[in-house]
Amino acid sequence: MARAEDQSFAGVRRLGLFGGSFDPVHIGHLHVAQAAREACGLERVVFVPAARPPHKPDRVLAEGAQRLEMVELAIAGEPEYSCSSIELERDGPSYTIDTVRELPARLGLDPGVELRLIIGWDNLVGLERWREVDALFERAAPVVILRSGVSEAVLANLAERLAPETFARLEQGLVRGTLVDVSSTELRDRLVRGEQVEGLLPAGVGEYLAARGIYRAVP
Repeated sequence: MARAEDQSFAGVRRLGLFGGSFDPVHIGHLHVAQAAREACGLERVVFVPAARPPHKPDRVLAEGAQRLEMVELAIAGEPEYSCSSIELERDGPSYTIDTVRELPARLGLDPGVELRLIIGWDNLVGLERWREVDALFERAAPVVILRSGVSEAVLANLAERLAPETFARLEQGLVRGTLVDVSSTELRDRLVRGEQVEGLLPAGVGEYLAARGIYRAVP
């Protein structure tokens, strides 16, 4: 099982939390997780599908159980990866600060474990509006795998809008590299149009989508 709640985290000292819609999960997500592991020496990474992202209140997502199952398929056979349903079980918007406060006890983590929050580069826009972002970064230092050529204007804007200590933590966690150029929005659009997405989805996820008709255009 890939569920974090079913696994032991005894002895883990550095843990990454990777939240997102994962609608659907794709190879870009796995690349980001691996890059974060290598950059920060993370022993484990927990994927946390959001029930309702606060910054996308009007987005209609695939069912939470389906997105969780897709993540399980994507990380199957990777002992360093697991997933949690903690946000899917909460009512209302999925605030990351709540997860960071609740998940360690739920997983039985040592109080001294180092948490790193893995953030997709595209979530930098509007980061200053995240709930209790100062407290969030104080408890779970961010790590952001930047796409090559990411706009420096976004970082400059955050430097002005975030508290100095919070931006310093963000800046320390920036990792510049080459990312797989794929997005969940692009994948959904291609699936609706019936186009090929070969090589963009982890093993088993494409078959899962096809079998259930997820994202398929309604006649």
